[in-house]
Amino acid sequence: MLIGYMRVSSLDERQSVDLQRDALLAAGVDERNIFQDKASGTRDDRPGLKECLSYIKSGDVLVVWKLDRLGRSLPHLLSIIAGLKEKSVSFRSLTEQMDTTTPHGELMFSLFGALAQYERALIHERVMAGLAAAKRRGRKGGRPPAINQEKLEMALEALKKGASKMSVARSFQIPRTTLLNTLERIGWQPPSENEKTDGNIQDRPAEYDQKKPLGRRGRQSR
Repeated sequence: MLIGYMRVSSLDERQSVDLQRDALLAAGVDERNIFQDKASGTRDDRPGLKECLSYIKSGDVLVVWKLDRLGRSLPHLLSIIAGLKEKSVSFRSLTEQMDTTTPHGELMFSLFGALAQYERALIHERVMAGLAAAKRRGRKGGRPPAINQEKLEMALEALKKGASKMSVARSFQIPRTTLLNTLERIGWQPPSENEKTDGNIQDRPAEYDQKKPLGRRGRQSR
């Protein structure tokens, strides 16, 4: 059985499926076996395509007007065709005259697969070269830190002296979740009670070490 799929972009209201429908009907696809989507080619959540792929059975042939009507990219297209092949379903593109039921179509599919692998290798090579060049210039990859180093050191000092995380986040204008995630990432541990006590003694003014005069109740008890 021939199963047809057609798609027009949702970004262009002037596009019509009439041309694709006429081509599919001329190729022998029954009107009742045609699925369609109105969506951008970059989207992977196309209900018409999902319904089509779940409806198609072993021995059927999926027919499209052009290759770009089916896949959002070359790897995506090859992934769909490979999935069809596993289900013993053939694929035919009318414009490119690609038909996996023929040896010529099988050869084209193999060439597309080799090209996709070559493209992935080139992309990986360019990414690695870019990272190496940035490293030589002293740059580090990845996202910039959510809290700059100076503010983080001040926040850690406040936490070491016994301040709560909520008060530190409020004082330094840091989102609480950002502070918690940063502390978890760097492996920060709250100070022990001894460390808190030692810190308080060191920071305490000298006059607190002097004996305070007794109050009225203290003098009466003596």
